[in-house]
Amino acid sequence: MTHLRAVPGGGAAVPQRSGSATQVRVEAPVRVTLTHGVTGTADDGGPVLSGVVQAVRLIETVTARRQSLDAHGLVTLSDDDAPAAPGTAPADAAAEEPAARAARLLAEELDVTEGVDLLLRRRAGLGSGLAVGAADAAAALLACNALWGTGLSTGELAEIGARLDPAVPFAVTGATAVAHGTGEHLSPLMTRGAYQWVLALPEEDLDPAEVLTQHAARTGAEPAGDATDEPSAALTAALRAGDPAALAPALRNDLQETVIALRPRVRDVIELAESAGALRALVTGTGPAVACLVPSSGTAVRVSRALAASGLVGTAVRADAPVAGARTVG
Repeated sequence: MTHLRAVPGGGAAVPQRSGSATQVRVEAPVRVTLTHGVTGTADDGGPVLSGVVQAVRLIETVTARRQSLDAHGLVTLSDDDAPAAPGTAPADAAAEEPAARAARLLAEELDVTEGVDLLLRRRAGLGSGLAVGAADAAAALLACNALWGTGLSTGELAEIGARLDPAVPFAVTGATAVAHGTGEHLSPLMTRGAYQWVLALPEEDLDPAEVLTQHAARTGAEPAGDATDEPSAALTAALRAGDPAALAPALRNDLQETVIALRPRVRDVIELAESAGALRALVTGTGPAVACLVPSSGTAVRVSRALAASGLVGTAVRADAPVAGARTVG
């Protein structure tokens, strides 16, 4: 469990905006990418990504607790589970945390000067490919909005969050959607039933920027030949039918071979999961986490046990989908 103390500032205090709660807890799901394509090149030279994303029940939790301004600076970080990285001050580390950045941005946007102490429960790594940082930021925005009584709608919070990370709006809404452009533009997809996933979480994360840079070097920064802004007919039909067996062959990730080139054991993870009964296993997002679609909860147990015993992954967790986006609890 990681403790963040964020004291955002900017502008004049607005006392009447303060909410009545002393703390607010919000949960937000991470996501898997059912399809993840490089569809073009942006004006700044970076990739234009599109794909179908699904929120899974692997939950990030942020608890925002009221505090007055003090002498701790804008952001401080204490981590009970691990020491700070050599040469990195805790305050520097906390300042880069998506949850703390989200709290600060909301405060600056609305001229709030009341402090907040954020307690973050993280289930996966920021560089796992599961959009963990976006979930943290979405949860922090909803929690601070309620704590401070700033009264923004979820849509307005999603717009603010997109300025930090284009994946934040989906963490706010959840379910299943097509993500266009850099990911902030969403079109909901109709689905039926529930899907069972086993998430093979890595021992070490990957820097998403490194994956995209290496992918551009390998492919000449050209989009894949079958890349498109719209999901395939086979994928949408499978989702509408609630048929995981039909969905499995429609899954794809254009970045998978690049991730495997950077982390060769990812191929072994995929092969092991499928040999243990997964309908399909593939890299999710920029990796290196592997999302394994399974036909039943019994198969999920077999796949997760096989992965856990292999020594190839940090941990393997079972998660159902789709689930709703960020929500206040307790």
